[in-house]
Amino acid sequence: MTEKFYYDNKTVRNFAIATIVWGIIGMTVGLLIALQLVKPAMNLGSQYTTFGRIRPLHTNAVIFAFVGNAIFMGVYYSLQRLLKARMFSDVLSKIHFWGWQLIIVSAVITLPMGFTSSHEYAELEWPIDIAITIIWVVFGVNMFGTIIKRREQHMYVAIWFYIATFVTVAVLHIVNSFQLPISAFKSYYIYAGVQDALVQWWYGHNAVAFFLTTPYLGMMYYFLPKMANRPVYSYKLSILHFWSLIFIYIWAGPHHLLYTSLPSWAQSLGVAFSIMLIAPSWGGMINGLLTLRGAWDKVREEATLKFMVVALTSYGMATFEGPMLALKQINAIAHYTDWIVAHVHVGALGWNGFLTFAVLYWLIPRIYKTELYSKKLANFHFWIGTLGIIFYAVPLYFAGFTQGLMWKEFTEEGMLKYPNFLETVIQIIPMYILRAAGGAMYLTGVLVMTYNLIKTVKKGKLVADEPAEALALPQEYTPQGTDKKLHRLLERKPMAFLVLSLVVILIGGVIEMMPTFTIKSNIPTISSVKPYSPLELQGRDLYIREGCVNCHSQMIRPFRSETERYGEYSKAGEFVYDHPFLWGSKRTGPDVARVGGKYSNSWHFNHLLDPQTMSPGSIMPPYEWLINQQLDTTTTIAKINAMRTLGVPYELGYEHQANADLAEQAKAIGDDLKKSDVRVKSDREIIAVIAYLQRLGTDIRTK
Repeated sequence: MTEKFYYDNKTVRNFAIATIVWGIIGMTVGLLIALQLVKPAMNLGSQYTTFGRIRPLHTNAVIFAFVGNAIFMGVYYSLQRLLKARMFSDVLSKIHFWGWQLIIVSAVITLPMGFTSSHEYAELEWPIDIAITIIWVVFGVNMFGTIIKRREQHMYVAIWFYIATFVTVAVLHIVNSFQLPISAFKSYYIYAGVQDALVQWWYGHNAVAFFLTTPYLGMMYYFLPKMANRPVYSYKLSILHFWSLIFIYIWAGPHHLLYTSLPSWAQSLGVAFSIMLIAPSWGGMINGLLTLRGAWDKVREEATLKFMVVALTSYGMATFEGPMLALKQINAIAHYTDWIVAHVHVGALGWNGFLTFAVLYWLIPRIYKTELYSKKLANFHFWIGTLGIIFYAVPLYFAGFTQGLMWKEFTEEGMLKYPNFLETVIQIIPMYILRAAGGAMYLTGVLVMTYNLIKTVKKGKLVADEPAEALALPQEYTPQGTDKKLHRLLERKPMAFLVLSLVVILIGGVIEMMPTFTIKSNIPTISSVKPYSPLELQGRDLYIREGCVNCHSQMIRPFRSETERYGEYSKAGEFVYDHPFLWGSKRTGPDVARVGGKYSNSWHFNHLLDPQTMSPGSIMPPYEWLINQQLDTTTTIAKINAMRTLGVPYELGYEHQANADLAEQAKAIGDDLKKSDVRVKSDREIIAVIAYLQRLGTDIRTK
């Protein structure tokens, strides 16, 4: 006997609109910061729109707003149809949608204001982290409630990936968000230095894996067969692909930290599992592309399939290049360069962007019961988007090769051939111009798509509650075939599937992190390393606020080219009081790990006031507001107490003396600046930043 019910298309429509709106906003911010790397004045003269502050806004908007809403759009549409059931709760669906949009709005407000934890892809401060946790749980309850009341016996492969996404993102977010709040919008990570770096890149790499990859693979497994009207190529391959992918991926995070102060054994594990990652990743690509067997004639006609083919190809390219970049010899050249930025954007623009566009073009006409307004505009979007990816990625690959090789080149006399870091920067400006042009092309395609979909929507009418019917779920089920029997049984037990997925993804993280946290020999102490003074601590927080870590690393690798340029290579014990770590992942500017004492206080003042006067050709923006804004010392006591709680050895009661010491050190810097005819009040923010910069690297004396 069949049961009648209704699919919820309104929530799907809402997430689709949010995907498009936030996509345009996120990509526009991306274009703005790309232009700032050509002309720093494009920050519009405001502290709230500098590269350092809005680069995390771009990454968060694209990852969590554009891709995040696209995931929920795809999941809410496909899950109902795969399970033959309406979503578990309309109320939870609404809470999920509006809660997620409020989280994004809070990011749009707080990140430009400088409220950031500095962890890449996890910059949002602790109150927003709590909100993310709550809304993610709402999503999980709604998803599993729907799975439990399903009318289909077994869970299709797309749902496996949705389950793995939910459980892994929850674990990643919670572990990476252990912070000690000191105010409404300021906290310190409980981890320090090497441990913090390991946790961050365990999170950062797997945010790519389980937010930008696994849910999109789930969407690919549902929407591609629908678009091509072909069954998935191989069920067995999908089983192998799924379990091997989620097991191996979680180990690969340390490949972001090769040649750093992370223990060598952890680096080696990251490399080994990164190489193994090629197999399951390409298993997914092959399963997708071979699904199109017998349907390639449709690819010529249908823009949705064109987008899908390029998306899968981009996924294959990015997942081949990722393991290649994890090889130490290649990583030694590529890390900190624009090669990595190109690699990331092949995945983001090609895989995530194009698959999202394919789903939007396929899904919107169906929930509005109409035809797409213009196939010509969709094809135009495909070609200008593809050109945009090429114009974005290819120049950045050249920029990355140029940077990596110029940084390492020596003369016949054994001297650095390009000792001035700016020589490299000036060389790649034309490539940055081409990158911005590629971004503009890609954004143009998105705007054309938006127009096309608006016209499509006006032609039709939303079927908010789409009628459907299906047989009720039978009580007994016996899978056929011994080879499939075990997994078929697992597919009808969602909670067992959830627990098994959790166990599989926890193994790698536990094995990598526990020794680093519990065995002291992994992080040898250095007696000369002391806690930051109160003024230096405040200056460090301003450095974080301004997003300086987005352009400057603080990690000198043990290469002759780096020790000649920057000084003694970095040691694990140097960072034991760094909450959070600030090793960085990109050198748009030079490394600052040993900058302390290298320049005078007046040099730093003038460099922050107008970088061009001290470094002609610099693309760093001026920070004149640091001179005008008074340092907030009301937070000093709370910061000292928090650091002591985290294990930094400030004496008991020192918090009451801290501001007096701060004022004394600030006065000394101010007096020194006066000797160079620099007049500035000693209570200004710039004094604290100078104090922090002058401290960097001075604990390690090698001469």
